[in-house]
Amino acid sequence: MASEWKEATVGDIAAATPNALVGGPFGSNLVSRDYVNEGIPVIRGQNMSSRWVSGEFVFVTEKKAKSLSANLARPGDIVFTQRGTLGQVSLVPQGPFGQYLVSQSQMKLTVDRNIADPLFFYYFFSSAEQQDYIRQNAIQTGVPHTNLGILRATPVVLPPLSEQHAIARILGSLDDKIELNRRMNATLEAMAQAIFTSWFVDFDPVRAKMEGREPTGMDAETAALFPDGFGEVDGREVPVGWRAGTFGDVAENLRNGIQSDEIDPNTNYISLAEMPRNCIALDTWVTAENIDSNKFEFREGQILFGKLRPYFHKVGIAPVNGVCSTDILVVVPKSRVCYGLVLMHISSDPFIDYVTQSSTGTRMPRTNWDAMAGYSIIIPSVEILESFERVINPMLQRIQHNVRQSRTLAALRDTLLPKLISGEVRVPVGEEQRRESATV
Repeated sequence: MASEWKEATVGDIAAATPNALVGGPFGSNLVSRDYVNEGIPVIRGQNMSSRWVSGEFVFVTEKKAKSLSANLARPGDIVFTQRGTLGQVSLVPQGPFGQYLVSQSQMKLTVDRNIADPLFFYYFFSSAEQQDYIRQNAIQTGVPHTNLGILRATPVVLPPLSEQHAIARILGSLDDKIELNRRMNATLEAMAQAIFTSWFVDFDPVRAKMEGREPTGMDAETAALFPDGFGEVDGREVPVGWRAGTFGDVAENLRNGIQSDEIDPNTNYISLAEMPRNCIALDTWVTAENIDSNKFEFREGQILFGKLRPYFHKVGIAPVNGVCSTDILVVVPKSRVCYGLVLMHISSDPFIDYVTQSSTGTRMPRTNWDAMAGYSIIIPSVEILESFERVINPMLQRIQHNVRQSRTLAALRDTLLPKLISGEVRVPVGEEQRRESATV
């Protein structure tokens, strides 16, 4: 620790206001029947997987929240997991809600802004050293957990406020860019799905030509490729010249198995835990050093589909070469021109709904390739498939570029974080920043 930095505890940096450091309600004061469709959001463990409290919330009424006012968290507060996944920490964002209710499994801290920057202390508690401290000081009786007393006594470093701000800005800017990349990828995926739906599900270009209109959103050369009417195939309305088929006509499941003792420990590994929901951009992977069972091999660009509990909608583009869990199917198009068609179908909500309904098993339902291959699709001409590839390929390439960039930024952040919050690497702070901090 830098010589001029002070030593303190969490209790020392808490604001001098009632309930600045508080846990969630007592058990019977907040139960599932209190949840409603809208109102004041409740922070649970699943809402603490990133820097900001986010995700799908349950809610309580304003009346219920008012009765538990001591357990409310507001923008800028730091939230910790008390039981469950110990070490989780997140910040309450500025929006979209003005207040949140902390669940029984969380604790919240409101810092004294005169001496502490919430974002700096978020990063402090996210550091590997602090994560180890939390686990080592947990109460091991029953389910490992911590409590307010342990949190209040937790030692922290206290740099000058100007340095806290500077460190938070550096680390925050890296996370801001990573978050921007994620939002951009979500937009690109939505655009690709919208074009796919328009062309191959709603058949908008065909219907436009039937009505004597020019199809929108495409050049004349592409529009000319679409027919101007429908026929009937097996009782289905199909654009003239296109054919009815199944997903198995355009895609196949690769099963390149590999024994656990043949896997290099440095091999990239993706399990279902690393795959996000409702997102084709797979930006998390680990190494295979602790693998003790057989896996499937995959190559960069191939499509990974989580077959266990398929309603979790875990589908994405492999960002690297590697191996994956056998609960993940490796899917490839049978022809290069079908890549976009295959990817958009397999990641669409109708496809997920179909395989979910055909899954087997009650507690942990799984789908299988035979069920997936039987999904009904309409197959257009090769020329239209080639045109579709030209339209969405730049979007998919950009998504992969953003994934690689975010991975690099995250590695830089993780390298800098312990050095910055320990004072090993100092951040120059100008006089203007010092004055700015003094006025906070």
